[in-house]
Amino acid sequence: MTAPTAVAPRSGSAAAAPGHPSSPRRHARDNRAAYRRRLIWIADHSIALALALMFLGPLVFVLLTSVMTDQQALTPDLWPRHWQWSNFVTVFSKAPLLTWFGNTLVYAVSATALMLVSSVPVAYALARFRFKGRNAAFLAVLTMMMLPPQVLVIPMYILWARLHLTGSIWPLVIPTLFGDAFSIFLLRQFLLTLPEEYLDAARIDGCGEIRVLLRVVLPMMRPALAAVALFQFFAAWNDYYGPLIYTGEVPSQWTLAIGLASFKSVHAVQWNLTMAATLLAMAPVIVVFFFAQKAFIEGVTLTGVKG
Repeated sequence: MTAPTAVAPRSGSAAAAPGHPSSPRRHARDNRAAYRRRLIWIADHSIALALALMFLGPLVFVLLTSVMTDQQALTPDLWPRHWQWSNFVTVFSKAPLLTWFGNTLVYAVSATALMLVSSVPVAYALARFRFKGRNAAFLAVLTMMMLPPQVLVIPMYILWARLHLTGSIWPLVIPTLFGDAFSIFLLRQFLLTLPEEYLDAARIDGCGEIRVLLRVVLPMMRPALAAVALFQFFAAWNDYYGPLIYTGEVPSQWTLAIGLASFKSVHAVQWNLTMAATLLAMAPVIVVFFFAQKAFIEGVTLTGVKG
């Protein structure tokens, strides 16, 4: 009499066994756990999500309106019935956007470069040199930060008019060659955090103060330089008040801020073209910040640590 042979369990039976990793009960439990984790994540980031929606809402509205037809723009129908991407080409034929872009780029880049050249030595002197009247000089910098620019409009306009520079962007660019109070303040605060030993080692090796600044200090200041450069670039790119005063009567010298204001008044009904032009003006700033946000945030974080 032969002994009964053991029958191997089927693979389907093993998969359906309770407690097996692929059992339906285990799947349901994993799904509930994943759903619970998602709810916890949403609850923890609810404020951030609400702020993100508030920030992205106007951008989405501008984007959707820019690709609408003229008849649909600013109607209750917020989703484009026909995606009219040709609006981004039409605006260049309706207004001299390339000229405005060029003027704005010259203004923003020149003002940023001259601000860095003039502000870095002043901040370095206020942070590292010991001289009589240093505190008074720093107090003067703080005072300039508090002084409203509207106070100086009339005397500055008279000065540039006598130099025959009104009607151009140069009255806005040339003053940055004499430093920017806010940039000097931020750079000084960052320089106070640098260890003095690095500078002393360079001086012992025979470096003068200029070489110490160029070879030792500037490479360590990259985050702070990026922060103040972006502040200045964005301020110049979005500046409306200054170009309005000095270039308001010369359309060929208008920047994007002035041009968009006039474009909206000329094409008051064509909101789709106005939104398309606005989106084109915003795009360079968004791209620059996207690629430089790490250095910008690091620079803002590191400045102002030590007084």
